[in-house]
Amino acid sequence: MFPGGNMKQLMKKAQKMQKDLQKAQEEMENKVYSATSGGGMVRVEMNGKYEVKSVKIDPEVIDPDDVEMLEDLILAALKDGFEQVAKDSESSMADITGGMKIPGLF
Repeated sequence: MFPGGNMKQLMKKAQKMQKDLQKAQEEMENKVYSATSGGGMVRVEMNGKYEVKSVKIDPEVIDPDDVEMLEDLILAALKDGFEQVAKDSESSMADITGGMKIPGLF
């Protein structure tokens, strides 16, 4: 026998968790995350699938003699966006699974 309940109850809980996870994943995919660097001089928008949707660069930050700085600002904005998506994904999954780590989800 299964501790804490029978097999039917366990299956119902698993199905509900699966539906909740699917819903959370769809919401994440449609959510837009905005990230910046350089005090807002570089802005990046991405969705919950880590797809970059736009990059905006303030013309003041464009210096032909310092392309490396612009590259660094773009990378910093992208990193910020990726971290936002990852943190939100972990939080959503933890809410649904009760903190239980399930490989392959999100």
